[in-house]
Amino acid sequence: METTDERVYPDFIRRLPEIDNPLTGVRGWLEQGEASQTVFFDIQTVAHVPPHSHCAQWGFVVEGEMKLTIAGETRLVRKGDHYFIPEGAIHSAIFLTRVQVIDVFDDSKRYRARQR
Repeated sequence: METTDERVYPDFIRRLPEIDNPLTGVRGWLEQGEASQTVFFDIQTVAHVPPHSHCAQWGFVVEGEMKLTIAGETRLVRKGDHYFIPEGAIHSAIFLTRVQVIDVFDDSKRYRARQR
């Protein structure tokens, strides 16, 4: 079921800096740590994440469902599921509904905050 609630994340999260991200339909709010980053993503069904790799990533699906491919294996992940992407693993995603995920990256420089 596609969520229509624009406010899945509370205002204090939506006041965090937004990430600088070129992908259409993908918004994220950045919580910066010394050694890692947490991004609260809100992703529309028009979005897709092409194959790429980077640091280790752990994620939790707050709402929605997507097809996630990690190192050539595709699985459906839904609300309540979590996933781990090892460092350097090629991965991609197709969003079947609007999706909200919380991703933690093992790199404090994975994303930059968008300049206001």
